[in-house]
Amino acid sequence: MSGISPTDSVMAIRNAILQKNAALRDVASTGAAGGAGGVGGTDATKPGNFTQALKSALDQVNGLQSQAGEAASAFERGETTDIAAVMLAKQQASVSFEATLQVRNKLLSAYKDIMSMPV
Repeated sequence: MSGISPTDSVMAIRNAILQKNAALRDVASTGAAGGAGGVGGTDATKPGNFTQALKSALDQVNGLQSQAGEAASAFERGETTDIAAVMLAKQQASVSFEATLQVRNKLLSAYKDIMSMPV
């Protein structure tokens, strides 16, 4: 692994999830405020922030999966003997992927609900 302690990685994942949750809340409140005549100019940048947060989260998940793959390969080649670190990396990648999948499912469900609304 690259010198990052497992606790730091878990905390980084936790912080990323909390940021995604806050971004989703911001988007939801922007939609409600925008429909009720909310502040116009300041809310224009929030959708871009959500897009950037989502892209950043996907990049982070991809990086965790790459690190887990590299750690497993290094263990298989005999370069490292720390099976706990390898398993922790694989679990971190798995949990982050599952969290991303759940966010995707919620977004898809919200999209379907919006598309089925009568105009």
